[in-house]
Amino acid sequence: MTIHDTHPFADPPSARDAVRAFRGRLASGVTLWTAAGERRPAGLTVSSVMVANGVPPRILALLDPLSDLCEALLDSQAAAVTVLGRDQLRLAEIFAGQAPAPGGPFRQAAFSDTAWGPVPTEATTWAGVRLEDSRPVGWSLLVTCLLEELVAEGGVEDPLVHHRGRYPKLG
Repeated sequence: MTIHDTHPFADPPSARDAVRAFRGRLASGVTLWTAAGERRPAGLTVSSVMVANGVPPRILALLDPLSDLCEALLDSQAAAVTVLGRDQLRLAEIFAGQAPAPGGPFRQAAFSDTAWGPVPTEATTWAGVRLEDSRPVGWSLLVTCLLEELVAEGGVEDPLVHHRGRYPKLG
């Protein structure tokens, strides 16, 4: 086995996509989106998220249109959005498809069923959302959801942030 100090499959600097490089330099909080689809629940970590205050409040996100989550969200028209903390890094990597999940991702932590989708039992900050609109934007699906339920029982003291393909420690 060879240990590399760089990613062995990374494109050389001359072949890297400038848009991806720019997007990677925008530090973003990490959320876990889950939905109870017709076949089974699905989940995906999402950092391209924006909350729009108003009456009613909305949340917008860019999702992978080929993901199981997109299929489940379009089927159920609802999702649960959990704000992840640094202590949930492993869960984020599992739902991003970057870490193994024997038995499936929902077997890697305790989840509670809600009317919007499964929520990690330990979650203190999450929202139940209802799909209002979806449309292709670039290679993503832009979803606009109505915020129907908000739970903020405690703050996420050490938020999980994604920056340049990594999860740096803040502070």
